[in-house]
Amino acid sequence: MFVVFQRQIPATTNGTKPGNFTDVEVVQTIKGPWQVGFDPAWGGPGQVVFNDLVSWTSSLDKGIRFYSGSATYESSFTLLHSASQTRYWLDLGNVVDIGISRVWLNKVDLGVSWAKPFRVEVTSALKPGTNELRVDVVNTWRNRLVGDRDLPAAKRHTKTNITIRKEWKLLESGLLGPVKILREKMMDSH
Repeated sequence: MFVVFQRQIPATTNGTKPGNFTDVEVVQTIKGPWQVGFDPAWGGPGQVVFNDLVSWTSSLDKGIRFYSGSATYESSFTLLHSASQTRYWLDLGNVVDIGISRVWLNKVDLGVSWAKPFRVEVTSALKPGTNELRVDVVNTWRNRLVGDRDLPAAKRHTKTNITIRKEWKLLESGLLGPVKILREKMMDSH
């Protein structure tokens, strides 16, 4: 974390803001459905539809349940609120197991989110009407190792000298949301 002081205040004075983050309000929740792409080279099924955001480990499809790597979530939404002269963010809600994601809105790369709150500013890319959202989510190799544990060596996707223990459990993975558009709260005039 970097702390940046924009203007100097006397050492005997405290700041007037109650917190370190901008006050925001929810403008809209993005419900989906979500087109989710899993790389077949790593055991994934290719393109699937998620009607709700759930952990990959809850899937009955072994290619999703044991998937490790990067998956791409895509959805479009219509901004129900007119964009005003304020700042907007996309809040991903919960991203697991390691929480690393890269966000694009309307083909504008908005960067990487890797820590709570999983949020990126979208002011420059958000537009009235239809918006196209893409989120790439990455997890660790743990789930693929668990999935490979009971397969014959020839059918495994991983090759490692690590002992994959029987007590290892799957780690929740994926974009769990809820995904929301937030805006900076306007200051009261009184």
